Amino acid sequence: MERLDAFMARAGAAYYGQRAGLGRDFTTAPEMGQAFGECLGLWCAVTWQAMGAPSRVVLAELGPGRGTLMADALRAVREMVPQFAAALDLHLVEASPLLRAEQARRLAATWHDDASTLPPGPMILVANEFFDALPIRQFVRRGTAWTERFVAGGAFVEHPAEDQGEAPEGAVREVCEAGSALTKSLAARLAHEGGAALILDYGPAESGLGDTLQALRDNAPADPLAEPGTVDITAHVDFAGLAAAARDAGAAAHGPIPMGVFLQRLGLMARSAMLARAAPAQAGAILAAAQRLVAPEGMGRLFKALALAHPALPTPAGFEN
Repeated sequence: MERLDAFMARAGAAYYGQRAGLGRDFTTAPEMGQAFGECLGLWCAVTWQAMGAPSRVVLAELGPGRGTLMADALRAVREMVPQFAAALDLHLVEASPLLRAEQARRLAATWHDDASTLPPGPMILVANEFFDALPIRQFVRRGTAWTERFVAGGAFVEHPAEDQGEAPEGAVREVCEAGSALTKSLAARLAHEGGAALILDYGPAESGLGDTLQALRDNAPADPLAEPGTVDITAHVDFAGLAAAARDAGAAAHGPIPMGVFLQRLGLMARSAMLARAAPAQAGAILAAAQRLVAPEGMGRLFKALALAHPALPTPAGFEN
């Protein structure tokens, strides 16, 4: 028997260590079309300019997948803002040997097992669908008390837990301690050394109750507790909690806002239209992918964008009221 967060950490390490789930079990936004990564690359370039265009800046990505996002981002940056391309020092945080090999085919970078070893100095960081895979704890309201979920034999087992506040019978409260700790660490660094971080993921804008633990296999729902290491296990991101953690550590937090709004402000639809005109045979697929990214009924509302930044930086692009 093990606590849910320990189970998720073990299952996640096994999953990413043994198989590359991207495209097989799930598809992320960068894999849907190059405009996504290009827009984020230019967001990084504009942020670098707002930082005063330092001569050297760490450009980091957490959980880069196959390296598609960053490859698209750097292509746009080299074409549109070559000064930023010359100033950046690329670092990727990736623990999976399989995915590191995929990334190395596309990118020249320095790799890290976790964010704690990223080099000092001003930094721009991107985390797309990274926080959702971090392990969570789950607490359940039972009568006048709370229990915590453990996993044993492919099923939940509940044990008495510390008080989690008032809630209706059967309510589930999720706590992502790893996400809060990472956010505080990144925010403290940004507040001290300068820079910004962009987090894109799915979850509600406000903290709340609910069981969001889920798993995917072959792009279909699967049992998250059965056969650990064979499915992609995730949970919704508590964006309000991350923003509060960042402010507590001294950084400014902008958002969260719907990802569709953010991407439209960055010009994703206009860029997709340009790509469609340049490749008429793929135009339908290009425009359909862009629409899925921004439409409320697609990924545009469920997914959110949150920026953390040095307090002196102006409001990052895309987060203006």
